[in-house]
Amino acid sequence: MPSSVYDFSATDGQGKPIKLSQFRGQVLLIVNTASGCGFTPQLAGLEALHQRFAPQGLVVLGFPCNQFGGQEPGSNAQIAEFCRLNFGVTFPLMGKVQVNGPEAVPLYQWLSSAAPGILGSKGIKWNFTKFLVGRDGTTVRRFAPQDTPASLTQAIEQALAG
Repeated sequence: MPSSVYDFSATDGQGKPIKLSQFRGQVLLIVNTASGCGFTPQLAGLEALHQRFAPQGLVVLGFPCNQFGGQEPGSNAQIAEFCRLNFGVTFPLMGKVQVNGPEAVPLYQWLSSAAPGILGSKGIKWNFTKFLVGRDGTTVRRFAPQDTPASLTQAIEQALAG
């Protein structure tokens, strides 16, 4: 059983595998994103967090997902272009993933178990569910889709200080 986020790999937006161990010692904010969602404007807030806290060790990782209302139908290249052009996104966007069900990527299976939602639910309820991971690679907290990026500032500051 994996003990930290560093035990996982992901696929970047160009289809190349990356080991999350390359982020060892940094704080991660892992978010399942979608371009056609009511929460999509949060991309600007996530970018603001990235710009503000990257020098202190925060890495925002976006994982596009089309499992909720078909709100992310594009290719990885289309998604990246949309996010860059409309919201100035410079934080890393991974390749499109599934976050629930039998096809869920192992990272999201682990995150969902490590930081259950309300009433202990493990499933991701919607786009823009956020997971804050500490410098030690363990999950600090899950945030709901409606939690704005700005509302995460205090928790991020605490994780960066820890």
